[in-house]
Amino acid sequence: MPDKNAILIIEDDVHISQMLQSSLKINGYQTLYAPTLDVGKRLFLENKPALIILDLNLPDGDGCSMIEQVRMHSDIPILVLSARQTEQEKVNCFDLGADDYLAKPFGVNELLARIKVSLKRTAMMSLRDDVYKIDALEIDLANNRVLLNSSPIHLTPIELKLLFMLAKKPGRVFSHRQLLTEVWGAEYINDTHYLRIHMGRLRARLEQDSAFPRYILTEVGIGYRLATT
Repeated sequence: MPDKNAILIIEDDVHISQMLQSSLKINGYQTLYAPTLDVGKRLFLENKPALIILDLNLPDGDGCSMIEQVRMHSDIPILVLSARQTEQEKVNCFDLGADDYLAKPFGVNELLARIKVSLKRTAMMSLRDDVYKIDALEIDLANNRVLLNSSPIHLTPIELKLLFMLAKKPGRVFSHRQLLTEVWGAEYINDTHYLRIHMGRLRARLEQDSAFPRYILTEVGIGYRLATT
């Protein structure tokens, strides 16, 4: 089992890494520190951290390779912390399996809030026994059932697939590419209009006001996520 308080920091900037370690320790977390990809990969394999904070620009390579390696072994949250701020960089990270992306410079309070949400989501996943509840919405993955205000909601197979994919990782951003590949197939990765149409229909069935969604949230230019609070 991962250590619920251990966070692996992979960051080559000495000042940022010291600030991260100090802030996390003050807030009750244990830290593991790696200034390079090589050390980060070794610490990840030797330890069982609950979460990884990952820079992308590292002395011995691109942090994206770390995301790929971690996802071969574990589903723990990965929070990317990077000066790269283009939409495509974010999409690439989410496609590889990152859970969150925070651009530098950043505020410590925001970082701590995102860590808390990621760890809470992990705890919820381990406890919920394939049932996810938020407000009036209940998604029962095991029994292929969706309830709204305790009443069954009829969804088309595609709508159900989309919702269930989001519900497997509440709060995590799924890119357009990931959703299209999973639901329609790899040959449809550029057909984002399919996704917009079906997400619109899904929201119409679930949301009280589709213009201000409560459950299915949009990450502009990137993808969608299921709300956690």
